[in-house]
Amino acid sequence: MNNMTVKMPYQCFINGQFINADDGKTYDTINPTDGSVIASVSSASLVDVDKAVAAAKEAFENGEWGRMNARERGRLMYRLADLMEEHQEELATIESIDSGAVYTLALKTHVGMSVQTFRYFAGWCDKIQGATIPINQARPNHNLTFTKKEPIGVCAIVIPWNYPLMMLAWKSAACLAAGNTLVLKPAQVTPLTSLKFAELSAKAGFPKGVINILPGSGKKLQLIIFLDLGHPASCTDDVCLNKALHLRATQGNQMKGRMNKRMHMNINVFFFPDQGMGAVYFNKGENCIAAGRLFVEESIHDEFVRKVVEEIKKMKIGDPLDRSTDHGPQNHKAHLEKLLQYCETGVKEGATLVYGGRQVNRPGFFMEPTVFTDVEDHMYIAQEESFGPVMVISKFKNGDIDGVLRRANSTEYGLASGVFTRDISKALYISEKLEAGTVFINTYNKTDVAAPFGGFKQSGFGKDLGEEALHEYLRTKAITVEY
Repeated sequence: MNNMTVKMPYQCFINGQFINADDGKTYDTINPTDGSVIASVSSASLVDVDKAVAAAKEAFENGEWGRMNARERGRLMYRLADLMEEHQEELATIESIDSGAVYTLALKTHVGMSVQTFRYFAGWCDKIQGATIPINQARPNHNLTFTKKEPIGVCAIVIPWNYPLMMLAWKSAACLAAGNTLVLKPAQVTPLTSLKFAELSAKAGFPKGVINILPGSGKKLQLIIFLDLGHPASCTDDVCLNKALHLRATQGNQMKGRMNKRMHMNINVFFFPDQGMGAVYFNKGENCIAAGRLFVEESIHDEFVRKVVEEIKKMKIGDPLDRSTDHGPQNHKAHLEKLLQYCETGVKEGATLVYGGRQVNRPGFFMEPTVFTDVEDHMYIAQEESFGPVMVISKFKNGDIDGVLRRANSTEYGLASGVFTRDISKALYISEKLEAGTVFINTYNKTDVAAPFGGFKQSGFGKDLGEEALHEYLRTKAITVEY
């Protein structure tokens, strides 16, 4: 493994052990900074899926995990969080090399929020409880009805490549706190922090079979896990996969479809005559709540664009392991190529390319931070998210709040949104009218482990984080006793 001084596993993690894929196949994971091979990673096969699901089922139904009390479960999760914190610099280095995340951001957000997430849900383990319910009965005080919250069982989890470790934490921490076991598939292009996480989970003392990690190719393995095996699902992935999952769920499959999608065109941010910038370029734009489209009031439009370009020119583009770097490489080559095509489409449709739009002239998968103006509602770049460092700006007439709200809401997606203005009444009115699961006011990217996160419309089903995330991994049983 070149370019890395840390020692880490690269095999499938099944039933508490690192093992080669059943057919022995491997694939190379690539360093986006220079295009070099980091390591050859096991590529899970159908047999490996069966092994992992069987191990998870055994751990849930007959193993130590299924018999463990809630407080002990929380103790293991706290221990795992402590180990992740102890290895935070190592995890951040792996994340930078494998995903291209700037090290300082990887340390604070990718790893830091992962640790916080496990600690938060560890605290919930012994606080999951039902309720007593007064029911209609012939004689008073002769029936007792109460509910119990029970774990679902084996859960299948698929995570994306933009925040490999953090998305693992968002999904698996709530899943484990509820008492489930899991089979997790990391993104093919960013498997390494998931495998290091598996190693730390074993060190923390998690019983075998509770956590299983299957690196490998994308859609084929996902569909096998979800559609053929039909286990409860948590997925942050693309629209096509989620539609397939939803179709299968409506056909009677006993699958809990919890499909938080990484959307296209899921963000709208409004700028009145008071503004901000970091909503777009955070984590190279590879951020599910990156500001996909900005609506800027006419009175400040030109000055806003000028200041944005001025700030972009100050950004240092380079090696993500360099602590002074602001902007690292895109996650992988195919994504960079899609971003370049996206920019070409914007130019062809008549949008004005103010800055960027090209690959940086250096080794690796670096994209120039990009700004488009004069973007009209019908254009492709107004309707589809780049998922990269591309700022798409549309004007709106001074004071035309309802008009710009109609434009913003005329999309089938609604993950997050934002508004920047000193007029708090205007801000709250807009927050009520926006059809999005999250609204930021005079701030952006301010997520917290205690606050629920998830979208409206086609931007996903269910929530991550907060108490609401637990309910995605629990089922409610009602029990009535006559006495």
